[in-house]
Amino acid sequence: MKPMPILLAIVVTGALYLVVMDRDTLWAALGMTPDPAVEAPIEDAATLARDIGAPGAVAVVAQRSGAQVIDNAVVLRGRTEADRTVTVAAETSGRIVSEPLRKGAFVEAGDALCILDPGTREASLTEARARLAEAEGRVPEAESAVAEAQARIREAEIEVNAARQLAEGGYASETRLVSAEAAEEAAQAGLSRARATVSSAGAGIEAAEAMVAVAEREIERLTIHAPFAGLLETDTAELGALLQPGAACATIVQLDPVKLVGFVPEVDVDDIEIGAPAIARLASGTQVQGRVTFLSRSADETTRTFRVEVTVPNADLSIRDGQTADILVEAEGQSAHLLPQSSLTLDDDGVLGIRTVDDGDTVLFRPVTLLRDTVDGVWVTGLPDRVDVITVGQEYVVDGVRVDPTYANDADPDAATSPGAAVAPPGPATDEVIQ
Repeated sequence: MKPMPILLAIVVTGALYLVVMDRDTLWAALGMTPDPAVEAPIEDAATLARDIGAPGAVAVVAQRSGAQVIDNAVVLRGRTEADRTVTVAAETSGRIVSEPLRKGAFVEAGDALCILDPGTREASLTEARARLAEAEGRVPEAESAVAEAQARIREAEIEVNAARQLAEGGYASETRLVSAEAAEEAAQAGLSRARATVSSAGAGIEAAEAMVAVAEREIERLTIHAPFAGLLETDTAELGALLQPGAACATIVQLDPVKLVGFVPEVDVDDIEIGAPAIARLASGTQVQGRVTFLSRSADETTRTFRVEVTVPNADLSIRDGQTADILVEAEGQSAHLLPQSSLTLDDDGVLGIRTVDDGDTVLFRPVTLLRDTVDGVWVTGLPDRVDVITVGQEYVVDGVRVDPTYANDADPDAATSPGAAVAPPGPATDEVIQ
């Protein structure tokens, strides 16, 4: 091995040691005085920057920004759901005698879906009506018996009064009075029986009317009607099929209007109100608008989320049941700044924020909360109404360092929007969030 590389390595190592670890000795050997601006420890950079004055300030590019009130939204992922879905079932047994309707057909409320064979039900209705007429015919006879019994009672009362007066005057025996009183009691018993016959006739009429109602209701159940207007999701029961009570005739869905169903986390549930506008983008790319019509008061036990329903018009029935939807529900507006994404940085603790030009042209780190990412920049909150944001050079300065800012938007007086100005979120931003 040649000695020169080894000697050269030893010399370089010694020189590096002197430069890094024992710099004061090196300066003394060379007869030089170290520059405080160069030799100051890094932790004293902020103090040094303040001491050396403006000529030594760090040049940065800044942007004057004013707060703007922007529309806010709660983002949900959900699905479409039919406004109403029902499986129409048979309420009585019978064989289908109607031609089936095919799935996809539109039916109006009250349209016949399935018709069952009446069988002997018409005969049962005729019999029930005959019994009702018979029961009604007994009422006049019973009422006549009551009137006759009442007449007999009046006659017996007259006879008793006459017998009592004659017996008191000694013109009739006591036997006649007893006989008259017995006749009166018999007339009273006859009246009670006649009234019982009237009550029995009334009960017979009610029973017969009930039988007629049952027979008529049974016949009504032979035709199964659509409960509301909608689309047939299945074929109706086939001709000749035997249906039992509870057997399905058809399934109907109502898609106008249609519901968008999503689930909001408990941290965002207070931001949603009934009646709030909402927009959604379906998996097919279709964008729809509606309003919140339901917000659950009870959280799901598993996910701790709350059900939200948005009602959307669907007159052309283009929206189907069960489609995936990304939903944005409008919430209360927030004050925010629109800044270049490149202006965002992290502090030593990993907190997201920006560096600003504070009083005296010194640097100050301010944490922010990211609201929305758009093609024009990022919307952030957590800042004052007006702030000077360092957009170039923010990675080379720390808190307290004096800077010499050049403002990129000084020539444009409208670049910094006045605080409190209400603006709508840009269209591309909305699309971006939905995507």
